[in-house]
Amino acid sequence: MSNFNGTMMQYFHWYIPGDGMLWDKVGSRAKELSKAGFTAMWLPPAYKGMGGTYDVGYAVYDMYDLGEFEQKGTIRTKYGDRKQYLDAVKSLQGAGIQVYADTVLNHRIGGDDAEIAKGTPFSQSNRLNPQGEMRDIKCYTHYKFPGRKGKYSQFEWHWWHFDAVDYDEYTQDSSTIYLLEGKKFDDYVALENGNFSYLMGCDCDFQSKDVQDETINWGKWYLDTTGADGFRLDAIKHISSWFFPIWIDEMERHAGKDLFVMGEYWQNDISTLHWYIDAVQGKMSVFDVPLHYNFHYASKSGESYDMRRILDNTLMQQLPTHAVTFVENHDSQPLQALESPVEPWFKPLAYALILLRQEGYPCVFYADYYGAEYEDYGKDGNRYPIYLPSHQWLIDKFLYARQNFAYGYQYNYFDHWDIIGWTRLGNPEHPQAMAVIMSNGAGGSKWMEVGKPNTKFYDLTEHVKEPVSTNEWGWAEFRCNGGSVSVWVEQ
Repeated sequence: MSNFNGTMMQYFHWYIPGDGMLWDKVGSRAKELSKAGFTAMWLPPAYKGMGGTYDVGYAVYDMYDLGEFEQKGTIRTKYGDRKQYLDAVKSLQGAGIQVYADTVLNHRIGGDDAEIAKGTPFSQSNRLNPQGEMRDIKCYTHYKFPGRKGKYSQFEWHWWHFDAVDYDEYTQDSSTIYLLEGKKFDDYVALENGNFSYLMGCDCDFQSKDVQDETINWGKWYLDTTGADGFRLDAIKHISSWFFPIWIDEMERHAGKDLFVMGEYWQNDISTLHWYIDAVQGKMSVFDVPLHYNFHYASKSGESYDMRRILDNTLMQQLPTHAVTFVENHDSQPLQALESPVEPWFKPLAYALILLRQEGYPCVFYADYYGAEYEDYGKDGNRYPIYLPSHQWLIDKFLYARQNFAYGYQYNYFDHWDIIGWTRLGNPEHPQAMAVIMSNGAGGSKWMEVGKPNTKFYDLTEHVKEPVSTNEWGWAEFRCNGGSVSVWVEQ
């Protein structure tokens, strides 16, 4: 693996305040974040969503409106306006931090005018067998962006640029998917529900040359406008996989450099992720969803979880060069669509696993770093208050260890049900060694080799106060407390 230990942060969560200040905050923290050890920021969608200042960014309306035009009842987005965004990008890059732009290519929502088209009804749960005959529907598929008036792009979206919608004004039915006349669901997508091309809103038709060209043109404009260093691609399981190598090649050719591209293929199945990475010719990394679920189950199971298996069937284990590792994100956080939270007691163990090992490109979640409090409705219709504690103090310790000690050979000691560990032996540029040990049970100790004879080590986390000394062969008995992690570094 590279000697450069990159670390990104997802600089938002679902319930960030909609006060238009997020861009200013991240820009003002650029030097502080760089000093802490972050080398990249994944910023939320910067363009106008259907919900205006309330939109997290995934209900995409106009991808050319970065908070510049009066549309959807607002000029700014939830996070700020165009100038604030571009200033934040410059501040981050000036502090040595790359910027990855959250990019939603799958759908549009909030069309300006209704159009009459013909559509064949399908069930949300079965995209193989129609529920009835093709008929006239009235759908909001004309996107003319009146506030922008053709600036940056003259392209207007019509019903023929989409393959399916989920709303018919005639019946006011939003429970049915309507496959539009002359269209088919995209191929080379996830096979859930028979074909998972359709997700929400007006589904962009990537079989259409016009849609392909407009998506490429937008990407070039975005790179020219923002200078972004890469993209986080949303909902890629719903878009034809063959399109992405074309799009990424065009983006890199236009930028004149390599771009980092990571995709969200939400599937807790390692073989599917292998298939997808092959299908896109290895041109993007993907989020290690199986690893997240291992963390989720381990945190729920307590000491009954076999920690020897914590990395089993993950990209981190099997294809680390293409793994973006994470503990939590905006979709998995409590009360969200893919709710699968990692319990707070386990998060330090999980962050040690993604930040202090050599495999994968780790991503720290904003709400885990800064904490979060919010209320929302659960799937049972009841309203719940949520409190997510900040783990910043420990994450900063891990980042310091990642910058200074997480190099060189890695020896694994995944040999005990509830106590596991590993060591990093250092390299010529970073010669000091490190030992990491964690327990989901009562705690204890483990003999591990660090290659440094007769050397004193201390616990960077301060969980264990007494130092440890290695023997003449460079081994020592390193300790950790119950349900905890300790990071031992040379004194």
